[in-house]
Amino acid sequence: MAGTPTRNAANSPVRSVQPLRWVAIGVFVLSSSLNYLDRLLLAALAPTIKSEFHLSNTEYGKIVSVFAMLYALVAPVAGWFVDRVGLNIGVTTAMVVWSFAGSATGLTSTLRGLMAARSILGIGEAAGIPCTGKANSLYLESKELAFGTALNQVGITVGSIAAPLLAAGLAPVFGWRYTFVLCGAFGFLWIPLWWYTSRRVPPPVVETVKASLGIGDILRDGRLWGLIFANALVMTLYTLWTNWTTIYFVQARGLTEIDANRTLAWIPPVFATAGGFAGGWMAFRAIRSGKPVFEARMKVCWIAAVILLATALVPLAPSPALAAAAISLSFFWCLAISTNLYAMPIDWYGSQRAAFGVAALTCSFGLMTAAISPAVGAVVDSFGFTPVCVAMSVLPLLGIGILQLAGRRTPA
Repeated sequence: MAGTPTRNAANSPVRSVQPLRWVAIGVFVLSSSLNYLDRLLLAALAPTIKSEFHLSNTEYGKIVSVFAMLYALVAPVAGWFVDRVGLNIGVTTAMVVWSFAGSATGLTSTLRGLMAARSILGIGEAAGIPCTGKANSLYLESKELAFGTALNQVGITVGSIAAPLLAAGLAPVFGWRYTFVLCGAFGFLWIPLWWYTSRRVPPPVVETVKASLGIGDILRDGRLWGLIFANALVMTLYTLWTNWTTIYFVQARGLTEIDANRTLAWIPPVFATAGGFAGGWMAFRAIRSGKPVFEARMKVCWIAAVILLATALVPLAPSPALAAAAISLSFFWCLAISTNLYAMPIDWYGSQRAAFGVAALTCSFGLMTAAISPAVGAVVDSFGFTPVCVAMSVLPLLGIGILQLAGRRTPA
C-alpha cells in the first residue's frame, strides 16, 4: 500500500551497522515481563483470593472478564495513541498506569476495589503489546519480525514464570497483598532504563507522527478482519493456560496452591517461549528461502493448528506431571502460531501503523477473553476441565481456515 515503508534488508543498510538495536528490543522484553507479572499474579494467587473473597470459579472468571473487557476496548485507542505520540511517550504512559494498578491491587479490601484495580490494570496494559509491536517495527527487518515477537514471548514467559514463583515465595511469608504491591513497583524502575536506552540506541527506521496510511484504509482491509477472528480463536488456548493453570492443578489434580505454583504451573510458559522461537524460526527459514511472507507464516500456522487438536487429551493424562507436559505441548504450538499472527500487521502496514495494527489483535484477544472467561468458570464449576479442553482444541484450526480465506481475497 502507498506510504508503507519498504522492509527489505537490501534497501536498509543502516540496519546492518546497528547491532545494538537488539539491546533496545531486549529492554522491551523486560517490559513484557513486568506486564505479565502484574497480570498473572491474580491467576497464581487465585485460590487464596477466591477463599478470602468467597468467590466461585464463575465469579473469578468475571474478574478476569472485567480486566479483559477494558483491555480490549482500550487497545485500539492505545494503539492509535502510541502511533500518534511516538513510542517513548506511549510506553511511559502505559507503564505508569499499569504499575500503579498492579500495586493498588494489593491495597484493596473489597471485591469492588479488586475489580476496579483490575480494570485500571487492563487500561494500562492495553498499550503494552502495541508498544512492543511498534518497537519491533522500528528496530527489526521484515524477516526478523517473528523472532522479535518470539523474543517478546521470552519476556512474557519470564513474567509468567515469576508470577507463580514469587507468589509461592512471598505470599506465605508476607501475604498476597504485599506481593502485588512489590511487583507493581518494579515498573517504575523500568521507565528510566528505557529512556536511557532509547537515547543511546536510536531506531534505524525514523519514526513519524503523521502516518500516510489512514486507519480507515486499514479497517477496510479484509486481511485484517480475517486476522482478528483468527487471533481470537487461536488465543482461546492462550487465555486458558495463562488464567486457569494453577486452578486446574488445584481443582482437577488435587495439589495445593503452593505446590502447584512451585512445581508445575511455571513449566508450560517455558515451553510457550520455545514454541514462539520455533514458529519464528520456521517462518524465517521459509522467507529466507524465497517463499512469500504470508505463505511462509500460514504454513507454520496450519502445522501448529493441526497439532493443537491434541489439547483435548490434557484431562486424560494419568498424573499431574504428564498433564503439565500436555499443557506445555499445547502452549508451545499456540505460541508458534501467535508469533506469526502478531507479525502480520507489521508486514502489511509498516512502522507507521504498527501499534494500531497490533492493537487490533490485542483488542480481539481481550474481547475473546472477556466473553469466554465466565463461561469457562461456569463449565468448570459444573463439569470440570474436560469439555473446556475438548472444545478449545478445534478453535485454532477454525481460525487459521478463516485467515486463509481472508488472505486469498486480498493480495498480500
